[in-house]
Amino acid sequence: MANGPRFHVLFRRRRSGKTNFYYRKKLIFSNQLRVIVRSSLKNMTIQVAEAQIIGDKILSATRTSELVKDFNWQSNTGNIPASYLTGYLAGKKALKAEVEGGVLDLGIAKASYGNRLFAALKGLVDAGMDIPHNEKIYPTEERIRGEHIAKYADVLSEGVTHSQFQFSLYKKKGFKPQDLPTHFDAVKNAITKKYK
Repeated sequence: MANGPRFHVLFRRRRSGKTNFYYRKKLIFSNQLRVIVRSSLKNMTIQVAEAQIIGDKILSATRTSELVKDFNWQSNTGNIPASYLTGYLAGKKALKAEVEGGVLDLGIAKASYGNRLFAALKGLVDAGMDIPHNEKIYPTEERIRGEHIAKYADVLSEGVTHSQFQFSLYKKKGFKPQDLPTHFDAVKNAITKKYK
């Protein structure tokens, strides 16, 4: 541990790797609303925040669990289709709260092309929000609709060994993973109808 006269201890959240204060300062001084996207293995949280001196004021918030409660989402909540629908729902809720756009804030997450964070961004943009970005970072339409999951389920259904273990949570719900693209479209249409 350094103990010289010029050494200073970093902030606790910087030491633990939770906040990049240089990046946060640039976002705050942009004088725009921040669209905060955070993900875990099974959930995604999207918030629209306004920076204030006393702390961030949350104008709109959405979690993936709302898809299950309000729109009967049957699939996994940690995949790309669920991330897109969470972003789409968050965009509709933000527009209803008269928030039209902002700057994307991914925090310390690594930005790799086509991942769940950018699926959520595409959902936000498709809902009508104005967020500066490059369209090359989006996942493909097939991955957003879950067609890759349905194809993989078809391949597994031919074999006996892996099919009984894979997609076991889907089977408990009585949902076939091959029906994911049509289920995705139905949930998206339900969100659109609710937030007209």
